[in-house]
Amino acid sequence: QVQLVESGGGLVQAGGSLRLSCAASGRTFSSSAMGWFRQAPGKERDFVATISWSGSAYDYADSVKGRFTISRDNAKNTVYLQMNSLKPEDTAVYYCGAKNNYLGLVRLQHNVDYWGQGTQVTVSS
Repeated sequence: QVQLVESGGGLVQAGGSLRLSCAASGRTFSSSAMGWFRQAPGKERDFVATISWSGSAYDYADSVKGRFTISRDNAKNTVYLQMNSLKPEDTAVYYCGAKNNYLGLVRLQHNVDYWGQGTQVTVSS
């Protein structure tokens, strides 16, 4: 099993950047597909980005494509989300999630086995 702790959220101006981190514990991290999701006020938790256990495959929501980059460092048991050109509509609580012992990608909330606690990202106009 995997435990996840997120960090890196904060308040930035539109057009700025943030780098979110999700540190994992558990010896199965390197075999876990990882994803980032976000939940804005009044909305459901939505898919943002995902990366396979090897880092060789990844995917993004259309709303963040070209602006966000997901990466992982299995030696550090950490997955990252680099967010550039931030917009006010990116404001949300961001969550990382893991699907244990899985070779594919995790795009659907119901496929997540473990969640982090979430970190608030606020983008001012």
